[in-house]
Amino acid sequence: MMTDLETSMATIISVFQKYSEREGDKHKLKKSELKDLLHDELPELMAHVKDQSTLDSLMESLDTDGDAECDFQEFMTFISVVTVCCHEFFGHEDE
Repeated sequence: MMTDLETSMATIISVFQKYSEREGDKHKLKKSELKDLLHDELPELMAHVKDQSTLDSLMESLDTDGDAECDFQEFMTFISVVTVCCHEFFGHEDE
C-alpha cells in the first residue's frame, strides 16, 4: 500500500501523462495540452486568471529551454511554486 506522499507523486505523474499523451511528444505538454490541464485540474486557480496574456506569460515562464512546450521538469517547477504559494497562503490563515 502506498503512502499519502507516494500516492500524490503517482497522481502528479499520471495527470501529466494524461494530457501529454494527447498529441505529439508524449513527454511534453503542448500549449493547448497545458491549457486543458490547468483548466481541468486546477479550476479554482484558473478562475483567477482573467486573460489569455496571463496564461501566455505563464507558459513562457515555464518553458525554460525555449522549445514552446512544457516538459515534466518544467511542469514540476510550476507545481512546486503553486504548492509553496498555497502553503504560505493557507499557513497564515490561522494567525
